[in-house]
Amino acid sequence: MPPPRCHRGRAGDTMRPTMVVGVILAAGASSRMGRPKALLPLGGDTFVTRVCRTLLEAGVDDVVVVAGAEHEAIAAAVGSAGLQARVVENPRPAEGQLSSVLAGLAVADRPGVDAVLVHLVDAPLVRPDTVRAVLDAFFTTHAPVVRPEVGGRHGHPVLFARRVFDDLRRADPAVGAQAVVRAHAAGICDVRVDDDGACRDFDTPEDLAWLARARPAHEGGEVRGLTVHQQPDPEHSRRKPQ
Repeated sequence: MPPPRCHRGRAGDTMRPTMVVGVILAAGASSRMGRPKALLPLGGDTFVTRVCRTLLEAGVDDVVVVAGAEHEAIAAAVGSAGLQARVVENPRPAEGQLSSVLAGLAVADRPGVDAVLVHLVDAPLVRPDTVRAVLDAFFTTHAPVVRPEVGGRHGHPVLFARRVFDDLRRADPAVGAQAVVRAHAAGICDVRVDDDGACRDFDTPEDLAWLARARPAHEGGEVRGLTVHQQPDPEHSRRKPQ
């Protein structure tokens, strides 16, 4: 596990470690894709191992993968890739995405953890620079929710600070984490990035066919021409997070 990143706190604070745990949601049924999205190939990786690599390369302190029916195969893929990530099972994935967020939070929440960084497994093209921009924005602003923004669209990953953990636990499963995003709309930090991968997910065979055609531009999980502008956006769209 890499050492926790550090940031200079507010005036009067001392330098202290800040720990963020990555939670990768990989428990979906993949009904539209027709096969488990977490195990789809991407270069020399699978979707789940690519997302793990991205978070770890960006400096995320700890990574938890929340899996469903395919948890054994997903654990095997992560283990064979030699990645320092834990795979936990969501015993009730049919209850919706929030159930996976809470399964990950149950493992991630421990003394010293300041935030969780939630990432969908079907968005494997996000670049490490985008993840770093989200982390650095949190270290600077201490916002309750931090997310990347690409041309007015909100993407992945989404960071939830410790102060909203209980809000996640109390959220209506029918609304999910979006209820927490709405409740803290005034304090959200939107980080402008130039990374199409942050807003591109893969749900259907047609999406996968696009990836196959675009592969030369996305080798290594990259989207060409990334630049990062770490600027909280004062305008908060009501669009549901990906």
